Amino acid sequence: MKKMFLVILVSLIALVTAALLTITFAFSSKDHSQYDSPRHQVTGTRSSESVEHKTAARHIALGITEPPQVSRKEFLQLMRTQFDERGQAFEATSEIRRATVNGIAAEWVIAPNADPNRRLLYLHGGGYVMGSAKSHRPITSRLSEISNSAVLAINYRLMPENSRLAGIEDCRTAYAWLLENGPDGLSNANVLIVAGDSSGGNLALSTIAWARDSGLRAANAVVVLSPQTDATLASPSLVRNIDTDVMQGSSFGPIAKAPKVFSLAISFLMNRINPSNPLVSPLLGDLSNLPPTLVHVSAAEMFLDDAVRYVNKANAYGSHAVLQVWPIVMHVWHAFQVPEADEAFAEIDKFLAAHAASASNEINDGL
Repeated sequence: MKKMFLVILVSLIALVTAALLTITFAFSSKDHSQYDSPRHQVTGTRSSESVEHKTAARHIALGITEPPQVSRKEFLQLMRTQFDERGQAFEATSEIRRATVNGIAAEWVIAPNADPNRRLLYLHGGGYVMGSAKSHRPITSRLSEISNSAVLAINYRLMPENSRLAGIEDCRTAYAWLLENGPDGLSNANVLIVAGDSSGGNLALSTIAWARDSGLRAANAVVVLSPQTDATLASPSLVRNIDTDVMQGSSFGPIAKAPKVFSLAISFLMNRINPSNPLVSPLLGDLSNLPPTLVHVSAAEMFLDDAVRYVNKANAYGSHAVLQVWPIVMHVWHAFQVPEADEAFAEIDKFLAAHAASASNEINDGL
């Protein structure tokens, strides 16, 4: 009996080991450490953190470290509500107009100077589980102002109620729709810009690669803020910057520093797609023939090397990508009314002036 028990135990251990090795092999990406350099110079010129940023960061940290004692489902709904309320509290100078994009709820954000034929598709962040057009008005309103464009922010389908692929499909639908539809109805876009932050940055990069492969008109310019580019969680800064990432360190940090097999399994269970698939890991795909792309990231955040690797690989593949790094600041600091955000939007303005100023789709040299 004892011998049979040992045989069964050894067999179970062997099966579990084989399963873990299979997961690690199947879900891991190819080594992209060659794209860890060059390291890009810091763009932000402030020698110290602004008082406004320090206050905002403290408020965010407090909300993360002292969450309410409710169920997971209730907590997610509470976070979604608070996220939206914060965005709605922003006093936007832009007109907010409800829209529907082939069944997808959305809103137009239109600054007084916006040209309806200059259009920007904005894909919000929120970890694929929260966020909306409302929550990101502090960003979309400013983007409409500096780009002189009508911004379309969509409410793509969120997890866990929907699959990850459902959200990706919504972004693709919106991209194709925006080429032929403006805030005033049917008309072709003269200029098209795609932008997104965090998880929305991931979706933006995935979408522009799909547009290229589908033969659709390319965007004139792309702007992504603190994007996740590698769902296999291979970037060194995911662990190195846990303690300095105010927004994601305590929530996402435990997953990032878990043994590789477990972090990959969690990524697969969340996305229901192989983490190494370029659908969810734009870094791992073909980065050639992509539109001019500006990437903003904080030197203190966990997604720093996701951004570094993406930009370096895109340039190695012949695309034009620019990385601008800010010291100290939070993940997607652009969403807060802080001087560091003003600096960042000024740089976005310069990039768009160089690459999306005219109605042509030609790639200009610039930044």
